[in-house]
Amino acid sequence: MAFSSALVLTDLNDYIAPSQACIKPVEIEKSEDQGPTEIKVDREGDYYEISKDGGESKLEKASITLNDCLACSGCVTSAESVLITMQSQEELYEILNTNRLAIEQNDPSQHRTIVISISPQSRASLAAKYNMEPLQVHRRLVYFFKHHLGAHHVFDASFSRDLSLVESAREFVERFRRYMANGGDKIEAALQQQDAEKQQEAEDGKRRPRARRRAAAKNDEGEESSAQQNIPMLASACPGWVCYAEKTHGAVIPHISAAKSPQQMMGSLVKDYLATKTNTSPSAIYHVSVMPCYDKKLEASRPDFFLEQFNTREVDCVLTTGEIEKMFGEQNLQFDQLPEADIDDMFNKTVTNQDMQMAFGTAGSSSGGYLEYILRTAARELFNINDVPADPATTSSNARVIVKTGKNADVREYFLQNDDGRILLRFATAFGFRNIQNIVRKVKSGKCSYHYVEVMACPGGCVNGGGQLPNPNSEEVMSAKDWVNRVESVYQTVPGVAPEENEVLKEIYNEWIGDPLSERAHTLLRTQYHAVTQNLGNPLATKW
Repeated sequence: MAFSSALVLTDLNDYIAPSQACIKPVEIEKSEDQGPTEIKVDREGDYYEISKDGGESKLEKASITLNDCLACSGCVTSAESVLITMQSQEELYEILNTNRLAIEQNDPSQHRTIVISISPQSRASLAAKYNMEPLQVHRRLVYFFKHHLGAHHVFDASFSRDLSLVESAREFVERFRRYMANGGDKIEAALQQQDAEKQQEAEDGKRRPRARRRAAAKNDEGEESSAQQNIPMLASACPGWVCYAEKTHGAVIPHISAAKSPQQMMGSLVKDYLATKTNTSPSAIYHVSVMPCYDKKLEASRPDFFLEQFNTREVDCVLTTGEIEKMFGEQNLQFDQLPEADIDDMFNKTVTNQDMQMAFGTAGSSSGGYLEYILRTAARELFNINDVPADPATTSSNARVIVKTGKNADVREYFLQNDDGRILLRFATAFGFRNIQNIVRKVKSGKCSYHYVEVMACPGGCVNGGGQLPNPNSEEVMSAKDWVNRVESVYQTVPGVAPEENEVLKEIYNEWIGDPLSERAHTLLRTQYHAVTQNLGNPLATKW
């Protein structure tokens, strides 16, 4: 069943409490000659399909498995389920077929420009399975989408990620300066004093009595002080984490970065910059994003990313890596037998020298390198420190940044040191919900000493997203953990280039945005989040 891209569901108050059975609302069998039908819900919550002749048939509820879970704390709603089902390869096939008919019938009004943007994590997953280099995968995907299916452009989300990194770093610097101007300097002085005492204890070999750390400062209304509303800044690129925070921890929302994710940055580039450059209405562009997780479908469906003026979304459809591989089979194609096509579109992070193309990414973790880039930028902008390595975790001889691994590999701490040994910045990663919950508790209690935390819902980060290709080997040959490590290693084979060295992006930014502090920049490059008011006693009364 197809839905208009204008569909925005905001009035289904059916939050599913964690104590309830987690189910999809309905599962509908498609029929070629069925014709239009309607869905009715009775007082008991059962669903009925009403045919054209008025007949009713009860619809069965479909059990949801862990493979279906969207990592949002047992609270998938029927509104979200509908929005997810409307994003599938069938929807893309329908648009492609409509385009063919429009060409045959000479009806340009029904023709849409099809844009595909591919995440580097999806590229790495395919490369690991087919024993290819990421660039080879990208060139084969260009052939598949453009020359076989008929899409018009194939873009690299690494390009839009540069835009997201720059905006995230700019936001962190803004927040940190506000933090220091509103009492943060006193908090930092106290923390540095504690660090000095710990260092002295280590040298003396004995423990000294220390004052108990005070809780978060509150104003007369019991709210956080303005300093602690700005810091720590929490990453926002993971929609699973954002969904979890909105539905269960509204108090941490002010801490979440307002910078758009790479997917939605590409949405702004496609539906605003590209549309303007090609004199095309945004509604006449169909933008498909290939991503490593299903949560990206929910992100694309957020009302914040719906362009009311043009009756379209910034990203019309999100397909996972696994869904793309399924398309190869549906098209009777073997991916490793596909020819490679030239990468000739503007939003790609490639360089051609002497008839050879090279692909570039970003240094740092496979979840986007947010922590590493923001740390390096903040050190330069805030403290005039210019010797922070692009990826401190992989740099052995580095005294500027201390990196400590926590109880598991998904927790790491990064400490930026001044020349005198004082800690200037405290960053951390928290991947997986067990680690996220620890961070959330600290933030809500005012006991989080970090300035920035890169938060990702999936253990191992984005290369281990739920939409990635499963381990093709048996457990005896390669464990699931080893498979994720293999995808990670393939991802890291792409050289990292800093966003400020992306000359094409700089030209586009100056032409498209201009002043980074303008209202236009805020509208196109940033977003907002919304706490969900829950009523666990009566989940149907939950207000969104």
